[in-house]
Amino acid sequence: MKRGKKILIAVVAIILALAFVWTRVQAAEPQPVRVLAFGDSLTAGYGLDPEEAYPALLEAMAREEGFELSVRNAGLSGETTAGGLRRIGWVLRQPVDVLILALGANDALRGQDPAAAESNLREMIGKAREAHPDVTILLTGMLAPPNLGTDYREAFDSIFPRIAREERVYLVPFLLEGVAGEASLNQADGIHPTREGQRIMARTVWAHLRRALEDSGAGGA
Repeated sequence: MKRGKKILIAVVAIILALAFVWTRVQAAEPQPVRVLAFGDSLTAGYGLDPEEAYPALLEAMAREEGFELSVRNAGLSGETTAGGLRRIGWVLRQPVDVLILALGANDALRGQDPAAAESNLREMIGKAREAHPDVTILLTGMLAPPNLGTDYREAFDSIFPRIAREERVYLVPFLLEGVAGEASLNQADGIHPTREGQRIMARTVWAHLRRALEDSGAGGA
């Protein structure tokens, strides 16, 4: 009995030691940067498979340059800044290191008040910082369609750089740079990017996201 008890104690001790070592190893391993892509159909990858949308493509691009990301796609087709403001509290319940805030396109398409869109975006930034004080925020800019007139375009287009400057967040000047207006890069509706269009969007976002990661000390090769 005594010998059996000694063996049992030894086994338990070994298990506890292994568990301790495993915990230390896990703690030492670099954890992926948790990125939340919060947007509309452009982010969701409307008409495409989820892995073809720019949020998923960012992971591969980052890995090629020595960054490890875990990107969660929280894009919702038809979403406006008002809808995003109502929804963001729910998606912020999970851990977030970087927030890509990509809303505003549907506000412009519907001719909604630029001042309201600006207020909604600022409030979402505030909610993100309240939920995750150390979060890094990347705001993606959008441009209003030409048919809405010069006054509307100037009012709408200016909200993104102003928010970025005053709220001190990173800015992608135009999410659809090199894609908007290019028939070969958009689906039949002329609005939603094709696979190649999404790849261009991913490269556009990555150029700015990479700088944000470097500034935050997230590392990389």
